[in-house]
Amino acid sequence: MNEIRAPFRAYAPGTQPDNDSPQYRSTGLRHPTRPLLKIPQTITELTGPQFSPAHFPPTDNIAVNGTHEAVGERIIVEGFIRDEDGRPVANTMVEIWQANAAGRYNHPRDTHDAPLDPDFRGSGRVFTDSDGAYRFITIKPGSYPWSNHANAWRPNHIHFSLFGAGYATRLITQMYFPGDPLLELDPIFLATADAQARNRLIAKFDLDVGKQDYALGYRFDMYLRGRNATPMEDNHADHH
Repeated sequence: MNEIRAPFRAYAPGTQPDNDSPQYRSTGLRHPTRPLLKIPQTITELTGPQFSPAHFPPTDNIAVNGTHEAVGERIIVEGFIRDEDGRPVANTMVEIWQANAAGRYNHPRDTHDAPLDPDFRGSGRVFTDSDGAYRFITIKPGSYPWSNHANAWRPNHIHFSLFGAGYATRLITQMYFPGDPLLELDPIFLATADAQARNRLIAKFDLDVGKQDYALGYRFDMYLRGRNATPMEDNHADHH
């Protein structure tokens, strides 16, 4: 029996970051200045090679390097990835990357003078199960300065990259932490005009996600498309 799917529902106005977000200064240098053109999807976008655990082994604990543990507050993050009708997005690869506990990325372009941690991987990947669920272990990232405005600091955050059914289909977003005082000062977080939508970027503290005497837990569910979609930052070329 063929499944009857509801018509695709576009994003509601204000629920996704604008291409040009004046307070996020670098968008003014690269946002489109002409109307966007709709390009028909081809077989490349609709189908194609998919990532699989067999070819890309999961690294679901990025807070350890061999037998050495990273410095910082160990946390567990889990959640579901679903479409606009609540159906699970199964068997999709989820990439994660973040700064260490001191607020520094393990990347040559990061020149922040905070210390590096040789035992912190800084990035990893997991796959959703048949229910669209994912889970990984990490440490809570630190905030760090950036050059957007005077004394600008990014809130604590973790980057997520989601791959779809086709090789060229990818969505990118960020997860923030509840109670962070930098959120209301951050132009990237505030680039999503709709307050309810941008607050979907904030994870929920959840003791049931954590593990006794081991780590605290956060739940971060992501929805693709539709009114309740998670804001994605694919229109922004650089992701701080």
